[in-house]
Amino acid sequence: MHVPSPAVHSSTDNSLGSDKPLQATSAGIAFGLSQCTFSYEELALATNGFSNSNILGQGGFGYVHKGVFPNGKVVAIKQLKSGSGQGEREFQAEVETISRVHHRHLVSLVGYCISGDQRLLVYEFVPNNTLEFHLHGKDRPTMDWPTRLKIALGSAKGLAYLHEDCHPKIIHRDIKASNILLDSDFEPKVADFGLARFSLDTDTHVSTRVMGTFGYLAPEYAASGKLTEKSDVFSFGVMLLELITGHQPIDKTQSFTDDSMVDWARPLLSQALENGNFDALVDLKLQKNYNSDEMTRMVACAATCVRHSARRRPRMSQVVRALEGNISLEDLNEGATPGHSRVYSSFDSSSYDTMKYNEDLKKFRKLALESQEQGTSEYSGPSSEYGLHPSASSSEGQRTTQEMELEKKKSDTKISDDSW
Repeated sequence: MHVPSPAVHSSTDNSLGSDKPLQATSAGIAFGLSQCTFSYEELALATNGFSNSNILGQGGFGYVHKGVFPNGKVVAIKQLKSGSGQGEREFQAEVETISRVHHRHLVSLVGYCISGDQRLLVYEFVPNNTLEFHLHGKDRPTMDWPTRLKIALGSAKGLAYLHEDCHPKIIHRDIKASNILLDSDFEPKVADFGLARFSLDTDTHVSTRVMGTFGYLAPEYAASGKLTEKSDVFSFGVMLLELITGHQPIDKTQSFTDDSMVDWARPLLSQALENGNFDALVDLKLQKNYNSDEMTRMVACAATCVRHSARRRPRMSQVVRALEGNISLEDLNEGATPGHSRVYSSFDSSSYDTMKYNEDLKKFRKLALESQEQGTSEYSGPSSEYGLHPSASSSEGQRTTQEMELEKKKSDTKISDDSW
């Protein structure tokens, strides 16, 4: 099936400021490569025969190896698992879609390889691990506030480009800290977009991929199994909460063991925006070393992004402008003073039914846990250091197997968008 290639704009005037996307052919040129297709032998040579010593990570799509070409250029080579059922033409159409997407805050696809039933994707190598590693890794130094703000803003720009400057728009569907790669200057690059059709999730009704992403899932997914660009916005809001609080979305060592970080944070977000006191919310490791105006903007963005109602969440371009300080928080919050809008309240039944949402979420959590116990070890294990885990990225309208199975199994828990 042919997938239309997203139109790549030469400039962006709605959200991304001076961060203009590169021309579609720039990836290969930038890497000094004369072609964007590679032979299997070339990639085997670059990875020392796909040596285990070069493995960067493993996920639902397969292994990711570090590769070095003869000219010294370093890449990340994703070896997709066999048996996806994709023909050569369909694979090339999918790759063409991804390869036309270029932005400084998105991981660029350099090229690909088709050899028999082998399918490999070649990406630029991003050398400084993931946001998850630096924010939550054991014995890692505290990430300072300017770095956290830089990562939030850059990631927002990359996601805004996928949503608003690609045609058709691309829904990532797996925004999380482990999918934000960092370069040597801690500039972020969003990874793993546009890959839903390369996933193999046929052997479990809810894959470990979903379990690993549980804390980022939007309410509408727990209710219906459907994801939109506003689901990406919710996930981004959770990631903002990570940057603000230093907590993980699901962390049994924290006080929100029985609920998500979002439920724990919502009343604190409202209080902080009302009184300007962030002490109960902000990561203690920062020791109050942050700019209060910048913190106010990020807290307001997080609060609007994690609204229960998908329709009332902002566009990513609005989030970018708010983080930059280029729109008022009243504009971000639909004209209401931050902290006084009903959307910040966890108990406003006129906007959504919180108890119903929590019931759905608990059912989904139970379903995911059962699936994890029944699933194979292939999808289990700790997060990859490189951040290239199983993900559910996709162009608009694509749905994965576990989503359809989830919707079928949870038909008795569906609720309408009007109730969120």
